[in-house]
Amino acid sequence: MAIIDCVEWQPQSNDIFAWRYPEQNLTTATQLIVRESQEAVFFSKGQILGKFGPGKHTLSTENLPILHNLFGIPFGKKNPFTAEVWFVNKAAPLTIDWKTTSVRIMDADYGQMLPIVAKGRYGVKIRDAEKFLVKLVGTLNTFNSAQLTDHFMGPLVAKTNSAIVTYMTANHVGVMQIAAYLDQLSTFISDPLKQFWDEYGLELTGFYVTSVDLDTSTPDGKKIADAMSDRSAQNIAGYTWQQKQSFGTVNNAVQNSRGGIGMIGAAMMMGGGLNGNPGMGSAMMSPTGNGNFAQQSGSSPINQKSTVFCSRCGKSFPSSNRFCPHCGDPYNPCPVCGRDNDENAKRCAVCGASLQGQNTVNNMMNGNACSRCGTNVPAGTKFCPNCGNRM
Repeated sequence: MAIIDCVEWQPQSNDIFAWRYPEQNLTTATQLIVRESQEAVFFSKGQILGKFGPGKHTLSTENLPILHNLFGIPFGKKNPFTAEVWFVNKAAPLTIDWKTTSVRIMDADYGQMLPIVAKGRYGVKIRDAEKFLVKLVGTLNTFNSAQLTDHFMGPLVAKTNSAIVTYMTANHVGVMQIAAYLDQLSTFISDPLKQFWDEYGLELTGFYVTSVDLDTSTPDGKKIADAMSDRSAQNIAGYTWQQKQSFGTVNNAVQNSRGGIGMIGAAMMMGGGLNGNPGMGSAMMSPTGNGNFAQQSGSSPINQKSTVFCSRCGKSFPSSNRFCPHCGDPYNPCPVCGRDNDENAKRCAVCGASLQGQNTVNNMMNGNACSRCGTNVPAGTKFCPNCGNRM
C-alpha cells in the first residue's frame, strides 16, 4: 500500500466548495500544501484530527496531537496512519443563480390575483469549515454550487416567495412598479437568510433580486399579460375597450353581413357607440323619410356623401333626394360608401358591399316589399303571396 508524501488540491473552477483527497494513507512526515483561500480539515474514525490554513505543513503529532490517542503513535517517529483530508474553498463565488416557482399575489395596481415569478443571484462562502463538512458533505467526494442549489432549493424558494409576497403586500407595490424597488427587496430578503445560512457554516456574501415578473408560463398569466398589452395599446392610441369592441362589431358586420340589415343590427348592438355616446348604437343608422340611412339626431350617416352621382345618367344631385332630379331614377345608396347603385344591383359598384338588404329596405319604404317577410311584390298587391300578410 503506497504511502502519500504530499497532499494538495489544485481546483479547476471556483464553484467547488469542498473536495476530498482520494487517498487516505498518510504518515507523520507527509507534506500538506494549502493554497490561499483554502482550508484543509482532517477526519479519522469519525473525529476531526485538525485543520490547517494556507501554507506548507509537515504532519506530526505536534500539529495533530489527537493522533497519539487514536493510533498510539510515539512522538518523533515517521509512522503511517489513515485519515480523510478535505479541502475547503473559502472564496466567495457570486455566480449561483436562483429562480422561484410561480406564486400568486393580490396586485396593488390591478386589484386582482396575479401569478408572479422572481429570479436573481446569490453568493455564499464557507465561514465554518467543520460545521459545513459535518452538516452538508457527508459521504460525498465533492460539493459544488449546483449541489448546493439543489440541496437548498426547497427552503430557499419557500423563504424567498414568502418574503416577496410580504414585501409587495406591505408596501403596496404592484408588478408594474416592482422594478424600482429591487434593491430594497433584495435587502429585505437577504437579512433573514443570513441566519439560515449560518446554521450550515456558510456566510451569505450577497443576495440580489434581478427581476419580478408576471408568470406567463401559466394559462391565466398569459391571458393577463395579453390584457395588459391591450390596455397599454388602448392608452397610447386613445380608445377604450368598449370602443374597440364596437370597431370589431362594425367591421365584422361589413364583411360578413348580408347587406344593410346586417349593418343596422351591428350598429344597434354597439351599446355605448363609437365615441362613448349613450344610445348612439341604437340610433346611429335608421331609415329616414327620404329612403336613406341617417342618424336620428339629423347628422350624416357613416360614409354618407352630401352629393352623389346618378347610376343611370351620371349627373350629380344631393344625397337627401330620393330620386335623381335629372332622370328620375330612384336613389339606391350603398350602406357603406353612400354611392348610388342600380335598384337591381346586388353589390355596390364602387366598394363591393352587399346591397340585398339595402334593396329590401328600400322596397319596404316604397311599399314594394312585404313588411313581415321582405318578399318583393308588384305595386298594388293587397296581400303578400308568400306569407299572406296584408300590404
